[in-house]
Amino acid sequence: MSQIPLITSTLKQLLKQHKLTYKEVANALDMSEANVKRVFATEQFSLQRLEQICDLMQLSLADLFELGEQKQSLVSQLTQDQEQELMENPKLFLVAVCVRDGWQFEDIVSQYQIDALDCIRLLARLDSLNMIQLLPNNRYKSLVAQDFRWIPGGPLERFIEQQVLTKFLQGDFNREDSFRFYLRGSYSEATISVVRRRLEQLTKEVAQLNQQDARLLLNKRQSVGLFLAMRPWQLGLFNDLRREDKAEAPVQSAKTSQP
Repeated sequence: MSQIPLITSTLKQLLKQHKLTYKEVANALDMSEANVKRVFATEQFSLQRLEQICDLMQLSLADLFELGEQKQSLVSQLTQDQEQELMENPKLFLVAVCVRDGWQFEDIVSQYQIDALDCIRLLARLDSLNMIQLLPNNRYKSLVAQDFRWIPGGPLERFIEQQVLTKFLQGDFNREDSFRFYLRGSYSEATISVVRRRLEQLTKEVAQLNQQDARLLLNKRQSVGLFLAMRPWQLGLFNDLRREDKAEAPVQSAKTSQP
């Protein structure tokens, strides 16, 4: 993707994420809405205009270009071998998760029982797996997209299902910074498609927010788990009461999540 369409695409996503319409942008920039739409359609932005739009979202031009660069050539799914190696090496898995969350080398070493030499070795391994690009002075550029998906039925998904989800859902969700909601209903195929699209969009927006916050110092952030799920479902208690010829066949779950 060339740079200009990439920047335009990034800008559109950021505006949507900040819930800013073309009309609101037009009012802030003292332009007509038609003019703003034309600028985006033709991708003819002056640097001054780009800076004005970024100001509305409290971003700098450098932030915009960095986010655009991060979107380019990112891995949206690991290979079977990559997932398997992460599962076989807990420290490598830990460093990969820290890298995805934008931790600096010094943060990893200070927060976990991984010394500097070991951390360099682990980062070098992630580089050889094409998950990061290792830079001078133990810096790196992540090559894994924030909204990457694990392989269905692969090593990561099996680990999440066996080791993470049960413990996660059994936790305390009564704090102000927590949320848990369950709703069941009977919906048409069209409605199910709408809900799924919205869940997928929410997943992307949350991933972008994580990417933005990765620039903050570690003490300004906290680790948060997000789990979204949807699948055909009936309580076992109810299903057991159905007539044999009406019983629902088991269906595999369809999930989107942030590990």
